[in-house]
Amino acid sequence: MDNKDKIIDHRVGASSHPRVAGVSDPRVSASPDLRVAIILVSGGMDSCVTAAIAADEYDELAFLHISYGQLTEVRERKAFNDIADHYGVEKRLDVSIEYLAKIGGSSLTDGSMKVAEADLTSQEIPTSYVPFRNANMLAIATSWAEVLGANAIFIGAVAEDSSGYPDCRPEFYAAFQETINTGTKPDTHIAIETPIIHLSKAEIVKKGIELDAPLHLTWSCYRSEDAACGTCDSCALRLRGFEQAEIKDPIRYVDREFELSTKDLKQFARFRDSRASELIDILGDEEN
Repeated sequence: MDNKDKIIDHRVGASSHPRVAGVSDPRVSASPDLRVAIILVSGGMDSCVTAAIAADEYDELAFLHISYGQLTEVRERKAFNDIADHYGVEKRLDVSIEYLAKIGGSSLTDGSMKVAEADLTSQEIPTSYVPFRNANMLAIATSWAEVLGANAIFIGAVAEDSSGYPDCRPEFYAAFQETINTGTKPDTHIAIETPIIHLSKAEIVKKGIELDAPLHLTWSCYRSEDAACGTCDSCALRLRGFEQAEIKDPIRYVDREFELSTKDLKQFARFRDSRASELIDILGDEEN
């Protein structure tokens, strides 16, 4: 069985990270003897793999989920809690910044705008861009980090997305780091960590497999909360990543049960071409 046929099955409770399940008061500071990281967890694949990386590097994790009136808010929150349960994370903070929906300007929050079909070749900013969203999220994470005494804020930004999302660029995070350094207490030391920012989606998939990240619990779709649509930008990037990594995506997509993969199509094309060559040879012999 090759990697394409592997089914990812990392059930809750099967985690190798020995943390006690349960939710504690998010206002309680962590022990000064522990290295603590806050992870922004949307419920998507990138934030899940980022959490897996943080789990290997820090003593205690605190998961932060921020909803902003997006179409798939309920499904993303479920994914957040499922991933938190998998890692036994006690400190969880789930907050809403629905004012971004009131501001509008994004197809994820504005009902008058349609979520566009994926165009992975476009260099234009897509309609799914939520204006300056990541800055709002980092500000909240920084406030919580000061209260907890956390050492780092992890965010699953990917530069591959930065042509569409300006707040996914490395220089944006370098600038925000300066904001944290300037705007927090003198004895506060919080580092922004972007461990997958230079990885492709395929490399992120492989990293997730390497770290036993629960990719089957994640949700990436911009449109649907049942079966992923497979055609929005987020689904298309995710599917391409799994395809290039030659690993089967474990979540369910609409009308994809019988869809052939690129590998399958290539194999069919080789078979078709070989049979065509044989037929030409046979016809040529008959003519002679």
